[in-house]
Amino acid sequence: MIRAHVLCCGGTGCTSSGSLKIQEAFVREIEKQGLAEEVKVVQTGCFGLCALGPVVILYPDGTFYSRVEEKDVAEIVSEHLLKGRPVERLVYNEASEGSEETHASLNDTTFYKSQHRLALRNCGVINPENIEEYIAMDGYAALGKVLTEMTPDEVIQTILDSGLRGRGGGGFPTGLKWKFASGNRGNVKKYVACNADEGDPGAFMDRSILEGDPHALIEAMAIAAYAIGADEGYVYVRAEYPIAVNRLQIAIDQAKEYGLLGNDIFGTGFNFDLSIRLGAGAFVCGEETALMTSIEGNRGEPRPRPPFPAVKGLFGQPTVLNNVETYANIPQIILKGADWFNQIGTEKSKGTKVFALGGKINNTGLVEVPMGTTLRHIIEEIGGGIPNGKKFKAAQTGGPSGGCIPAHLIDTPIDYDNLMAIGSMMGSGGLIVMDEDTCMVDIARFFLDFTVDESCGKCTPCRVGTKRLLELLDKIIAGNGELEDLDRMEELCNYIKSASLCGLGQTAPNPVLSTLKYFRDEYVAHIVDKKCPAGVCKSLLQFKIDADKCIGCGKCAKQCPADAITRTDYIAPGHKLASFTIDTTKCVKCGACMSGCKFGAISKS
Repeated sequence: MIRAHVLCCGGTGCTSSGSLKIQEAFVREIEKQGLAEEVKVVQTGCFGLCALGPVVILYPDGTFYSRVEEKDVAEIVSEHLLKGRPVERLVYNEASEGSEETHASLNDTTFYKSQHRLALRNCGVINPENIEEYIAMDGYAALGKVLTEMTPDEVIQTILDSGLRGRGGGGFPTGLKWKFASGNRGNVKKYVACNADEGDPGAFMDRSILEGDPHALIEAMAIAAYAIGADEGYVYVRAEYPIAVNRLQIAIDQAKEYGLLGNDIFGTGFNFDLSIRLGAGAFVCGEETALMTSIEGNRGEPRPRPPFPAVKGLFGQPTVLNNVETYANIPQIILKGADWFNQIGTEKSKGTKVFALGGKINNTGLVEVPMGTTLRHIIEEIGGGIPNGKKFKAAQTGGPSGGCIPAHLIDTPIDYDNLMAIGSMMGSGGLIVMDEDTCMVDIARFFLDFTVDESCGKCTPCRVGTKRLLELLDKIIAGNGELEDLDRMEELCNYIKSASLCGLGQTAPNPVLSTLKYFRDEYVAHIVDKKCPAGVCKSLLQFKIDADKCIGCGKCAKQCPADAITRTDYIAPGHKLASFTIDTTKCVKCGACMSGCKFGAISKS
């Protein structure tokens, strides 16, 4: 009889830190201690708190072990599993992370107890490579319900009534998209497709669902296919997600083996098959028409709309395309009803949203909260605040397509409409936190440089306009900017937004526009004062040694890669050795000297 389970995170983050070796060590040690009949080791998907990986959780008590190493396994098995005494030095202690509380149980931690996990409900709970564990969590019950108890139109109406909006960035009503594609069932070849391309820097929401709960996607796509009258589907996932691709393929094979994909599903005469298509990492293929062009075997370039994919999509046929997180909500909506989903979130943004929380934040990881949760709550409570006592400066939502939210708007409720109103957007769910040491001009340049590199080049406003915009930013960062450049940038941004063919170009100027709106003083400082207030832009930096503080140890000179630091003849009062100075004509502004000085003698301005 199994009395305990050892859940080892098998997500990409923990796997890169050696979690698979830890899992194997648990299996070996449990067998060595004679506990194989009592304790089961389970590989799961991502638990969410990636900053503390590798993560291991022991049930039934839910003890949360963080930063586990292979050498710790024997102690956990002998002390906790054999003797019932948790290994306190490995238990996640919130007091050490800046809180006065200490928690040994996963669900009692500040990070988790404020969340509402719907899309992530099974991630970190089940073995994603075992279909029976998914079935035990009501898996495929929703598919059985729609095929045996509901008409296709009833399914669509349920999704419409739920208020579910697309989680891929646009926020279009999911049920309405399905309704548009539902006409002429049985008379026209149709497709369902999934966007699992997820190209935003720092975003890993969809990847984690595929790694932790792939059957939820399969079930949801089968439901969508039944609703619109399709019999074939494609999951477009980037090849850089090898764990996700492998687990999704295992899940597809298992679903076919169990008769949940293929012909005559549940004996109802409904047929549906599903295939994986690998993307090559092109950001533009996150745009729906470019994605479909890529699935067809052509270069991933967007096309003008209308016609929209619901009318003319894959291979010229009606197609429904949603992203992974959108689909992950479907089975629960079918089982629990539209009214249940309607009670979560805000009036116009129903349900929850998954964010990949990253940047200058203590608790890096996956967060799922009800729509309308404030940015402050996500950052200060769930995220654990800013490291090293630094001040919060801004948050970037929506990746390269989004905008920067300044500190004075930290109490903004996060939903589709509120983010649009302040010049940002939900996007797929990346949330990058920035502290006081961040240069907002440099941030705008970072995201714009990404979109310039990822532009497919099909339309001139995006291909040429973003490059000209980047050149203006480079000019300002180099210290050669003029105040007139700010007006030129705004004019160019508005042109690119209005004239670009697809969403990549239409949203590319957002980081520039939002930083110009909320952090214009930093642009002015770069142009007028020839200074970067955050001390980030190298061309505007100058490192200096305070001769009276310098003790003459010479460590800075040894660390300087450009031989720009030499000794002077000056000996400060109270010191025995002559101080050093920096030759600004040789200095490459790497900062190695400053980071190596223990006496605070080197500063930058």
